Amino acid sequence: MSFLRENAHLRVRTNTFSAVMRVRSKLSFAVHKYFQDNGFNYVNTPIVTGSDAEGAGEMFRVTSFEDNKAPVTEDGKIDYTKDFFGKETNLTVSGQLEAEAYAMALGKVYTFGPTFRAENSNTTRHLAEFWMIEPEVAFMDLDGNMDLAEDFIKSVLTYVLEHCKEDLAFLDERFMQEEKTKPQLQRSEMSLLEKLKFVADNNFKRVSYTEAIDILRNCKPNKKKKFQYPINDWGADLQSEHERFLVEKHFKCPVILFDYPADIKAFYMRLNEDGKTVRAMDVLFPGIGEMVGGAQREERYDVLVEKMKAMNIDEKELWWYLDLRKFGTAVHSGFGLGFERLVQFTTGMGNIRDVIPFPRTPQNADF
Repeated sequence: MSFLRENAHLRVRTNTFSAVMRVRSKLSFAVHKYFQDNGFNYVNTPIVTGSDAEGAGEMFRVTSFEDNKAPVTEDGKIDYTKDFFGKETNLTVSGQLEAEAYAMALGKVYTFGPTFRAENSNTTRHLAEFWMIEPEVAFMDLDGNMDLAEDFIKSVLTYVLEHCKEDLAFLDERFMQEEKTKPQLQRSEMSLLEKLKFVADNNFKRVSYTEAIDILRNCKPNKKKKFQYPINDWGADLQSEHERFLVEKHFKCPVILFDYPADIKAFYMRLNEDGKTVRAMDVLFPGIGEMVGGAQREERYDVLVEKMKAMNIDEKELWWYLDLRKFGTAVHSGFGLGFERLVQFTTGMGNIRDVIPFPRTPQNADF
């Protein structure tokens, strides 16, 4: 696989990669079909943006300044007012904030486009450039959001099971051969096709963050110090090992966790009455961990301003986002789904770099 990655321009000529890319193409069509059939409007949000929707700061800067020729201000900082856009700009990490603006007018919208994270993560589940699906719906609360995420995933998987039979049969065979090379404990209990049908046909288990922490705190791997990140207290940020334990070992089905601590989630998520949790939800999948991250948005102007202050987010930068709450506001929700993770799950590929034509990862942009 690593040899093929070094020859990414030719790898699609192999049986495995041609099958993966055909499934990717059909999945992409299924995404648009689902939303179009359900009354959503497709919105193209900007790729160059001035806002960091996630507040994580892991962004690629966009500038027209030449090397070492950037003008500086009196205090020695780069003067972005003289840059192409007259301000500091980056490649987008999410189209969500702009999608909210359009949901407030069109009701149901979705984006499906490239997003970028300058996160130095050399893992089998991270890319620096990937495609993201982000629906946003006015008058929808968190329960409606969970229903939408579940229905959407089941629908697109059902579509590819119907329309990619030959390729999935080939990838299923490949998946079983790969599993045989793993230690017994790490092997999947189901074939690839069984996994896809299992997700498409079964209800997702819904569990609050608080309940999940209790399960994790008292589970064997935690007590025997098998987790790399032990779970001791409420408020811990769940890692992929915890998410996978809940899905693969405890519930043995896809899980939707909801009502996370406000401290570990983004500023735009709606604060619950308890004042310490937010209306967030994550859909967790076997073998992958988090597949979907979403939330009911904070529609109350004063609460949103307070949260932005607490998280040091510049109100001047997001004046237009606050305007959405000033001029006619409504309960609204949405989620983000990394398309490549969905393709990875559907094809059974072990590495996310093998489900996108030309992967962009740290130290790698050859093609």
